[in-house]
Amino acid sequence: MADKAVATNHDFTLGHPSAETAKRAYDESDLHRAIEAYRFFYPTVSGAAIVRGNHQIGIVANKVFGILDCAPAQHVFTANSDTPYGPLMLDLGVGPLVVELQPGPLIVCSMDVNQRWVADMGLPGPDAGKGGKHLLLPPDYDGPVPKDGYYVHRASSNLQIVGARSLPVNGDVKGAKERLSTIKVYPFDPKTPWTEPQWKDVTGVTQETTPVPWETNFEFWNILHQTIDSEPVFEGYRAYYGLLSALGIEKGKPFAPDERMRAILEQGAITGNALMRVQSFADRRPDRNVWDDRQWQWAALRFEDGDFNAATHVDLEAREKWFYQAVGASPAMFRRDAQAGSLYWLGLRDKDGSPLDGGKAYALRIPLPVPGRLFWSVTVYDMDTRSQIETEQAKAALRSLFELKDASGDHAQLHFGPEAPTGEAASRWIRTIPGKGWFVYLRIYGPEAAAFDGTWRPGDFERT
Repeated sequence: MADKAVATNHDFTLGHPSAETAKRAYDESDLHRAIEAYRFFYPTVSGAAIVRGNHQIGIVANKVFGILDCAPAQHVFTANSDTPYGPLMLDLGVGPLVVELQPGPLIVCSMDVNQRWVADMGLPGPDAGKGGKHLLLPPDYDGPVPKDGYYVHRASSNLQIVGARSLPVNGDVKGAKERLSTIKVYPFDPKTPWTEPQWKDVTGVTQETTPVPWETNFEFWNILHQTIDSEPVFEGYRAYYGLLSALGIEKGKPFAPDERMRAILEQGAITGNALMRVQSFADRRPDRNVWDDRQWQWAALRFEDGDFNAATHVDLEAREKWFYQAVGASPAMFRRDAQAGSLYWLGLRDKDGSPLDGGKAYALRIPLPVPGRLFWSVTVYDMDTRSQIETEQAKAALRSLFELKDASGDHAQLHFGPEAPTGEAASRWIRTIPGKGWFVYLRIYGPEAAAFDGTWRPGDFERT
């Protein structure tokens, strides 16, 4: 018998609502609002987690910037260990700031606390890696704006989360780290009080930059209220601020839900998170697959901007899928052509369509050469934390510049599972955890045409 659509009968009788009918209606209405608000503002709370995680390791807006090799000890949604990271926090409350880059292989993205895209700089930006001055304007700035000499970007919040990556060309990690500290930040107005920021190497320091510890409990809403309260209102979110207002969250007002509303908000977080997890890891969209004969999916669907704007609407499904498993978004990340800075494919299932299981062993065949001008990697992530898998092996990636630098022949065979394979294969193996699901991103930096036109395709994961 064919499946029938789920039918609901709320039994809200006609006529004047009884007290019981009104109670049920308001409970249901508030829960629906909570679930939708949770899904829409998840990137905001995730952005707040990035800010808190940076504070945790001593990064201070406008004062102390970071340099690190991102490893499993740093909990960051789908981060990688291919490139050293430079986390910078900027506060435009002091006025417009200039981010000046020297020529070189830097990838820099600035976003607001809602994780709305503000600017690409470096290789994917308008300077194309040739260096230049990028001027970040506060949201309400109405002062003079130079016509020449700067790439001008208007921010949508005072707090800017700037992520810089430095490509380790030919495996030169030391040089890549040193390149990060060549980034200069200073006020556009020379009269602004300012001390040159310090750079702090925080490699190996434990860090939590994700909302996982509070994404399914009431604290999610506390963090959201604090974030909404501390930043200027973004005009484009007016309708969604209305959802929050109905739930008791409004800028400039205290957040003190009663026992009933608190229970509804907690349930909204649990349900909203579950729905986002399904969308992220059991995507139903027909355009999710890269090729018809492979299990690989696009990590992000295609958009011409960094804010998931389709021709007539914001693609909320794609936005939710991305931000449940990743941070930051920009046009450069979604571009599918040989001019893109990098390419990301998502691996969730084996050749037979079964979810990747931490208790089983797999092999992955990567045809050589991989069509990338710079380098490529495969990174394993824990399905629950969406961060690099943490095991006693203390690594989560196989990288062409490091573990796979001597790969030759017509393919590289990579291995994944709870026990190390024998012989040489052990050097091309990532440990997984029995009882835990996992997934991978296959990244290509400097992708070439064959990575997009289908003439080059990786194999699927196969049980061994």
